[in-house]
Amino acid sequence: MSSVGSGKGVEVGPDLYYYTNQIVNVVMIGLPGQSWVLVDTGMPKCGPEIKDVAEERFGKGTRPECIILTHGHFDHVGGLVYLLEEWQVPVYAHSEEFPYLTGKQSYEPDSSVEGGVLAKISSIYPHDPVDVTAYLQSLPHDHTVPHLAGWEWIHTPGHSEGHISLYREADRALVSGDAIVAVRQDSLYKVILQISELNGPPCYLTTDWAAAEQSVNKLYVLKPDILISGHGKAMTGADLRAELGYLNDNFKEVAVPAHGKHVH
Repeated sequence: MSSVGSGKGVEVGPDLYYYTNQIVNVVMIGLPGQSWVLVDTGMPKCGPEIKDVAEERFGKGTRPECIILTHGHFDHVGGLVYLLEEWQVPVYAHSEEFPYLTGKQSYEPDSSVEGGVLAKISSIYPHDPVDVTAYLQSLPHDHTVPHLAGWEWIHTPGHSEGHISLYREADRALVSGDAIVAVRQDSLYKVILQISELNGPPCYLTTDWAAAEQSVNKLYVLKPDILISGHGKAMTGADLRAELGYLNDNFKEVAVPAHGKHVH
């Protein structure tokens, strides 16, 4: 599966760049020619592609100081094992996500959930856990982000237990992972065309809707000016804040499915 944005990179700021790998975004934070950090690692078997994109932006032979994972779903850790074999750098994640990153526990998509065709076929998506125990470290308890001065990590569960987002107060930049996404991720049509609209987390892998709502509220109160989410185009300014405000105020009506095994 792919989208019209696949293979394209966008510089949102001098040190803030995202690349769309098929239907998911990977984020590279840092100035070209200097140290940098990779956030998430794209779809399965995309490791060589992500490495090439990094070398194009940061120089031949480059490697990040570390990799930060917003969570461990297949479309966010697809290139992880390959990249670690190439780079041998630390991987940071929330401790509640560790079972899915140490080979101990698998995610279970809910294909019965209300939603479009991408929700209905979610049972065929890869869901076996990766095992990166040798490189895995827990994010600092003080919410700082390793090698990223000025950034903080925020626990935004719901889509997964250990889901996190990243925020920089200086320019109100938010990297949200899948806590909020900028395209309706269960709609094949909207995903392929990358139609921009702010949504809650993808329904077929979200296991706690009450926590997901609380996470949206955490991000809303930040009043972000820049958003790079796990899926969809970057959003900025007044339009972003208006759509996030609407999502926050109407979460149950617009984000929570009518039925599904995790819907109460």
